[in-house]
Formats: sequence, structure tokens, C-alpha cells
Amino acid sequence: MGHPRAALDAEAVREAYRRWAGVYDEVFGSVSGPGRRRAVAAVNGLPGTRVLEVGVGTGLALPLYDPRKRVVGIDLSRDMLLRARERVATRRLRNVVGLLEMDAEAMAFADASFDVAVAMFTATVVPDARKLYREMRRVVRPGGQLLFVNHFAAEGGLRWWAERTLAPLSRVLGWHPDFALGDLLDDPAAAAEIVPCPPFGLFTLVRVPQPA
Repeated sequence: MGHPRAALDAEAVREAYRRWAGVYDEVFGSVSGPGRRRAVAAVNGLPGTRVLEVGVGTGLALPLYDPRKRVVGIDLSRDMLLRARERVATRRLRNVVGLLEMDAEAMAFADASFDVAVAMFTATVVPDARKLYREMRRVVRPGGQLLFVNHFAAEGGLRWWAERTLAPLSRVLGWHPDFALGDLLDDPAAAAEIVPCPPFGLFTLVRVPQPA
């Protein structure tokens, strides 16, 4: 049986992350750290230097990239981007070549602009995750890679019940707690790699190769 899920739109996301921006690192930084580090390590091990980070947020991942990678980050939240720019300046991250306010569902980049696109804890935030996926595919070159780190809903048990209970609060939280892999990928079988991440497998790393 279906359950109510509050719709997210761009303004709801902006408003939620206007509230979260000042405390995001303290509240989410530690619990999301292992998944973030695993995702960036995967990016660093892939060929190509042109990297797009979708939903760069406050820039927690930016210091982790190999200096040889040329990183562009986008986010819908101006408040989060201000903190990311402060981090880049403080850490002197010269390989971060752009931080842009942009809708991940309608990017301004040309086709095949990047070798790798990575979205960490972003797919549950955007109003339409399928549009996010299609846009990431569009801006990554043939033979490139798409990576996602995200919380995906449990299929049963106490966590499943909690996720469904929180679903109507999506607009307040700024993300969908009951988000499933099928909400993101047109065909989950397209994923070449699906790896649980600490803590407790709460987050999952998904790698989707682009056809050559």
C-alpha cells in the first residue's frame, strides 16, 4: 500500500538547507564521513581529471580529492556554497576550479563535459532523482563513470517502519527518508558496483559506468 510522501521542490530544498547550512558539518559530517571518503577514493582511482561533484554542499569532500583532479562543484543552496567557498579559500584548494549555484536537474554544462560525476547524499534531496540521473549521464563522457553515495530505504524491519513514518516530513527535513535505489536508476541492474558503507551499512556506494 502506498504512503504519503511530501513533495520536494527547489524552493523547499533551498529553505531546508538555509536552515541546515550553519550546523550541517557538525550534525552530518561525522556520520557521513566514511561514505564520503569511500566515494572520493573511488573517484581518485578512476581515469580522467574532469570531476563534477553534484550537491557539493559545504565542501566537506573537496580536500579529499587528488590534486590532479580538476573539480567543479554545484549546489542549489547559496548558503551551503558560501561555506564551500570559505573552505576552498582556507585550505587553498587550487584544484577546485568552480563552485556554481545550479539546479542538478537542469545543468548548464555541455554534453560530455566531465570524466566522472559524483553525487554524495544528494539523490534523496532533489525533487526528481531520475532527472538528476539523466542529467549526470548527459554531462559525463562515453566511457566515464557516475558514482552515488546515499541512504537507500530498508526493505523491512524497524528501519523500514521509521523511514515510512518520516516520509511526510520530507519538506521539513529536506530529503526523502524512504528513498529506494529504483527511485534513482531507471534500471538498477545498470550499476556495476553496489557497496555498503559504514556506519552499519547506513549508506551505500553505487557506481554506474557510462557506455563507451
